[in-house]
Amino acid sequence: MSALFKTPVSRRAVLRGGSALIVSFSLAPALLAQERLPGALQNTPQLDAWLRIAADGSITVFTGKCELGQGIKTALVQVAAEQLCVEPKAVNLVTADTAQTPAEGYTAGSLSMQDSGTAIMHACAQARGILLARGAERHVLPVSLLKAENGAIVAPDGKRIGYGELVADTTLKVRAQLQSPLIPPAEHKIVGQSLPRVDIPAKVMGQPAYVHDLRLPGMVHGRVVRPLGYGATLVLVDTSVVEKLPGVRKVVRDGNFLAVTADREFRAIKAMETLAAAARWDERDTLPDQANLYAWLKQQAGRTIPIRDEKSATSAPAVKQLEAEYLRPYQMHASIGPSCGVALYKDDLLTVWSHAQGMFPLRQAISQLLKLPPEKVRCIHMEGAGCYGHNGADDAAVDAAYLAFSDPGTPVRVQWMRHQEHQWEPYGSAMAMGVRGSLDASGRIVEWDYAVWTDTHSTRPGGAGSTLVGQHIATPFTPPPANPGAQPAGAGDRNIVPLYRVPNMRLLYHFRPHQTLRVSALRGLGAYANVFAIESFMDELAAAAGADPVEFRLRHMEEARAVAVIQRTAAAFGWQADARLPKGRGRGFAFSRYKNLGAYCAVAVELDVEHETGRVRLRRAVSACDSGQTVNPDGIRNQIEGGIIQAASWTLNEQVNFDKRRIASRDWSRYPILRFADMFDSIQVEVIDRPGAPFLGTGEASQGPTGAAIANAIAQATGKRLRELPLNPARVKAAIGV
Repeated sequence: MSALFKTPVSRRAVLRGGSALIVSFSLAPALLAQERLPGALQNTPQLDAWLRIAADGSITVFTGKCELGQGIKTALVQVAAEQLCVEPKAVNLVTADTAQTPAEGYTAGSLSMQDSGTAIMHACAQARGILLARGAERHVLPVSLLKAENGAIVAPDGKRIGYGELVADTTLKVRAQLQSPLIPPAEHKIVGQSLPRVDIPAKVMGQPAYVHDLRLPGMVHGRVVRPLGYGATLVLVDTSVVEKLPGVRKVVRDGNFLAVTADREFRAIKAMETLAAAARWDERDTLPDQANLYAWLKQQAGRTIPIRDEKSATSAPAVKQLEAEYLRPYQMHASIGPSCGVALYKDDLLTVWSHAQGMFPLRQAISQLLKLPPEKVRCIHMEGAGCYGHNGADDAAVDAAYLAFSDPGTPVRVQWMRHQEHQWEPYGSAMAMGVRGSLDASGRIVEWDYAVWTDTHSTRPGGAGSTLVGQHIATPFTPPPANPGAQPAGAGDRNIVPLYRVPNMRLLYHFRPHQTLRVSALRGLGAYANVFAIESFMDELAAAAGADPVEFRLRHMEEARAVAVIQRTAAAFGWQADARLPKGRGRGFAFSRYKNLGAYCAVAVELDVEHETGRVRLRRAVSACDSGQTVNPDGIRNQIEGGIIQAASWTLNEQVNFDKRRIASRDWSRYPILRFADMFDSIQVEVIDRPGAPFLGTGEASQGPTGAAIANAIAQATGKRLRELPLNPARVKAAIGV
């Protein structure tokens, strides 16, 4: 195995022996019950779960979160190094591994810095406090005269005692304190700096970086033959021809699960194709009529969840009313790299390497599927090609685990084909949003009535019934019941509550758990479409009030940080009311606070619309973001820029197409995404730092505002309002009538 994939020493091994400082703190249970510990310390209060300082002075920090391309490896190292007063290169970070790290669920919802970053910051600060106290004993000096510096406790005369020396004779195990001796923001040397991403060099240089690159001695390659459609049943398959092919090791069938392993990847692919040709499937109609998708969605059985119902007896009377409906189709993660998983069942232990977003939930699903005790399953996160949400990564890992379990001692690598990724990944749910609003004589909103109809937005593993293998085997597991989520974070109703001040507001969530197409978490869940609808309608109301869109938003905004983000974006963009623009050019503006709990973000865009073709030409985007205390400014810019690009692709291009039996969007020609030639000419991101403020999630902050800003710019450029996504050339051309 390459050195890149060698497993670091586990915390359990450290606990069994050796000189090291395992740091934790103790509090009376009654006090802990009264106050919450910071971040993820609340669920994992033992600090030996977060930090190890060995006798040689080496520092290892543990996080249950995964690096998905969002840059948290770099940011978490910065947080730890700052509080331990060491250089970032001195910190070794171990990410999600069920044998080593805290159980932090999924890396999702833009919560990595809020949860894990906060826990690590306080854990390291408290460790520094202990080291200072022990250094005071050794120096025979008051703590106030000492300082932590470059891995040592330093006396006024320059005498240094290394962290390793201070912990060589004893191990301290206590629980976390409620308060930590944090380095004041004004003294930060590492936090707030744009350090280079630690995960980038290997990717740029073509070195092993992803789970796709993992090669184990004696490894074989697996491929799965998936059903032709959701309702298809395998009625007959002749495996004899496949079993005779060169290099074929094994053919596995269990109900509708059909797979093959071979000594080489190309041979596995050829065997899969031969096996698929030999299989006979019974298909049936299970999918809705796409032409009437949204009417069908509203007609499905479900329940209505009231989110808000506020009435004011003192509000001014309404003099003008508007009503609109906005629509979002099923959309893919469309990961450019197909999902991959590697597994090895040896010595009664099943080890799985995966780029899924939750190693502990994945372990639970595999444990249930294979009837293994959880302690006999180890799931290790490795980076993948990225997706931000629940794509095929979990299923590829379970595919590999199932095949490895049937062939003990042999590592099995499973990589999906492109058509399998497109056809079988869980999509982002379709949504219909209806909104009605009223203005008073002064042009202020006095009534806001909003409703959303949608399916569940998360079917992530936690049980075998969430996986394709679990659903396709002869004795299948029942998928878990659809979950609507809950406010304030929400799911399909995420960001349903506008931050704008409106005296009369009713918000309804029509949850329709039909699960006809396979759906789950796509970046932002319902926030993208809800913000698209809310911020599009804000522009429509502004036009009805004869107001500039930015001024209209500020007119209804009372939260100071939101106001600052809106104003910063408008200023950086050079927004001007009634600006004269060339024919076919438009500008659009939109704002939201992700989940109303995370980062504040506004986006302004400028674009051109070709009237002859309906093609949208993206010229520039400007955004301001307030993510609380900034750890790595360039990392925040990366996230906002990436969100803008992804949302532009969703907004202009992406839609899953299907007939009554099968998914039609099986390749890039039938599911086009934004290409380099279609990219913004420039993207500018203004980072608003709030030193000392809590971390706020950034990764999903810009998607909703971007979609709405593009729609608003198209409306200005064409004089026509488009409300059904995607805003592709055909729809734009039809709207402008050329």
